[in-house]
Amino acid sequence: MNQQPGIDVSQLTVTYRNGHTALRDATLQIPAGSIAALLGINGSGKSTLFKAIMGFVPLSSGSITLLGMSEKRALKSNLVAYVPQSEDVDWSFPVLVEDVVMMGRYGHMGMLRIARAEDKRLVAAALERVGMTDFRQRQIGELSGGQKKRVFLARAIAQRGQVILLDEPFTGVDVNTERQIISLLHELRAEGRTMLVSTHNLAAVSDYCDHTAIVKGTVLACGPTATTFTRENLENAFSGALRGVEFSDALPQPGLTVVGGQR
Repeated sequence: MNQQPGIDVSQLTVTYRNGHTALRDATLQIPAGSIAALLGINGSGKSTLFKAIMGFVPLSSGSITLLGMSEKRALKSNLVAYVPQSEDVDWSFPVLVEDVVMMGRYGHMGMLRIARAEDKRLVAAALERVGMTDFRQRQIGELSGGQKKRVFLARAIAQRGQVILLDEPFTGVDVNTERQIISLLHELRAEGRTMLVSTHNLAAVSDYCDHTAIVKGTVLACGPTATTFTRENLENAFSGALRGVEFSDALPQPGLTVVGGQR
C-alpha cells in the first residue's frame, strides 16, 4: 500500500452562510491506494467533508491536498470521482445507463462534449467491469437499487478517478450486491486508487476498510482501522445512536448498523 496521502485534510473549517459551522479544525490523512471508512451520525459533517473535497463549498480555513497536489488542480485534472447516495439522484429524469456512465468522461471532452472513440471504449469497459453491459440501453430509473449503485461506480471508473468518494454505497442493496461492490473496491485499491466510503453499516467496516475516520463536527479519530475502529471512539461519535449494539473484542457484532443512520 502506498503511504503517500491520497487525501490530506488539514485544520479544515467550513462555515455556511447562515453561520452554522459544520466542520471545525478537521484533520485527517488517508494513504493513497487505500479504502477508508467515514463514520458519524446525521449532521456530523460527513456530507460537508465530501462537498469540501469536491469543491462544492468554500473553506473557511484550512487546506485540502489530493494525491500530493492542490485540491483545485486535482479537480481540474478530473482525478476526483463521486458515487452519490440514491436519495440525491432524480431517478425520473430520462437518461440511459450508458449516458450516465459517459458523464464520467465529460471532463475529458471539449466544450461540445462530443464523445471520441476512446471515451466510448472506456464507457463500454466500465460497464463490463461492473456487470451492467446488458443494461446499457435501459433507463436508469428502471434499475434496482444495487444496479444503480453499480452504474455510478462504472461512471467513476470511466472517469478514471484516482480519488473516489462513495456516499452510502451499501444502502438499499442485497448481500450479494454488497459483496460485489466490496470486491470491486478491492480491485480498485490494487490499482492504486484512494477511496473514502461514508457508511452506517458498521458491521462490515473492519472487513474491507484499511483506515477509518470518525467525525462529529470535527475529526475525532483517524488511522488504521485496527486501532481506530474501537468501542471508545464509536461511543464518542454515536453515543445514543449505538444503543442496543453489543461489542465483542471492541468491534460491533455482524449485521448491526447505526440507529436511524442516513447522512
